[in-house]
Amino acid sequence: MSDKQLALKSIERLPEDASLELIAERMEFLAAVRKGLDQIERGETIPHEEVKRQLATWLSK
Repeated sequence: MSDKQLALKSIERLPEDASLELIAERMEFLAAVRKGLDQIERGETIPHEEVKRQLATWLSK
């Protein structure tokens, strides 16, 4: 599915009275998800153990 098709389908699922702010938030969310999936496909991931280590460092500050 193209990005445009995904955006249109997502907007169609929103309530008729959806604000432009809600629509923009939905588009930002979809863009972030698409970016993450593209990074996974390119092998640009961080091992789970490294994420746990980084998270522990951030939480201890």
